Amino acid sequence: MASKKAKKKQQEGGHSNVFSMFDQTQIQEFKEAFTVIDQNRDGFIDKDDLKETFAAMGRVNVRSEELESMLKEASGPINFTVFLQMFGEKLKGTDPEDSIVNAFKVFDPEAKGVLKKEFIATLLTTQADKFTKEEVDQMFSAFPPDVAGNLDYKNLCYVITHGDDKEGE
Repeated sequence: MASKKAKKKQQEGGHSNVFSMFDQTQIQEFKEAFTVIDQNRDGFIDKDDLKETFAAMGRVNVRSEELESMLKEASGPINFTVFLQMFGEKLKGTDPEDSIVNAFKVFDPEAKGVLKKEFIATLLTTQADKFTKEEVDQMFSAFPPDVAGNLDYKNLCYVITHGDDKEGE
């Protein structure tokens, strides 16, 4: 007969070492992201939470099938432990640049490789650990958008993970 602790662990996703995959700072950042997505604050991410999160970011016509597909990636209801496990599995074997680019791709459904400066500025100043206007301005001074006001996030991710070639000059 399984112990209460083992049963609880199994209900939470069954992965005892999920928290050892990340340092405390990373876990806190994932917790903040989970809290932003868990719109109804019930401790689980469901279809309505995802739909509301996309809507809050300006993407209102998300297909139901797309949301269901995202939810099916989990083995069951998505609580924080399962959420963390899913990220651990996605990040395992990827380099940091791929991870960051993939995060930006969530906001680029047409895969253009760029995002509007205003959109990024709004996200950074209104979600999770909010940036100040000065911090956003500093970022855009280091990574200026193109003439159309688009930020090339793939280039940004490269510079973040590899450094700017111009730094040594």
